[in-house]
Amino acid sequence: MLPIGAQLANLHAQMRAAELRSGRLPESCSLLAVSKGVSAERVAEAIDAGQRDFGENRVQELEAKRAAVALLRPTAKIRWELIGPLQSNKIRRAIAAADRIDTVDRMELLAKIVEVSTAAPIQISVALQVNTDADPAKAGFAPEALRAALPEISRLLRGSSVTIDGLMTIGRLTDDPAESRRSLATFARFATSLRAEAADASLVIGPLLSAGMSGDFEVAIEEGATQVRLGSALFGARG
Repeated sequence: MLPIGAQLANLHAQMRAAELRSGRLPESCSLLAVSKGVSAERVAEAIDAGQRDFGENRVQELEAKRAAVALLRPTAKIRWELIGPLQSNKIRRAIAAADRIDTVDRMELLAKIVEVSTAAPIQISVALQVNTDADPAKAGFAPEALRAALPEISRLLRGSSVTIDGLMTIGRLTDDPAESRRSLATFARFATSLRAEAADASLVIGPLLSAGMSGDFEVAIEEGATQVRLGSALFGARG
């Protein structure tokens, strides 16, 4: 595999080409480097190549990686996102370690995050994870359940220090490009309609559309993703 800097440049070129094909503005989609299982030294190489946003799946690894990278690149301004499932008993640690929690997939978890952040008080950004494919193997709000919960979410967040930056999904895991595109397009359409309904409930849901991974990120960009999450495409296969 190419050195990280060269591979990062290639990925950015592919992202810009996907934006161009879909008539989007250049750099309207950002790259979140998934550093799960990647050493702090390799993360530092990516930082040297210009990467600033990283995602980790587990709270423990996020804590350790963030601390190790801070020692290696103490002046770099890095953002860390939690992109794996979050257990309620690790919320305090997640809030302390992550700049955003991207996998808020149920009302109980959102309520607990609001409770913890308000008691501190701590400003925290989240993304709501949506399972638009109704895939039982994936976490996330069912679309209609999330629609129905908008008034409750609005009441819950009123006066709190929690901001909803947008939505996140895991696209359909398939080798069929057409099926992948349908899945991602469904997510994008849902996000558009949900934001309008949220506004009616006096709730702001930000523009983040986190979708697309190493196997489908170009399609995700063509369908409107504002963030893609790339791990193996950047760092190579991990054991």
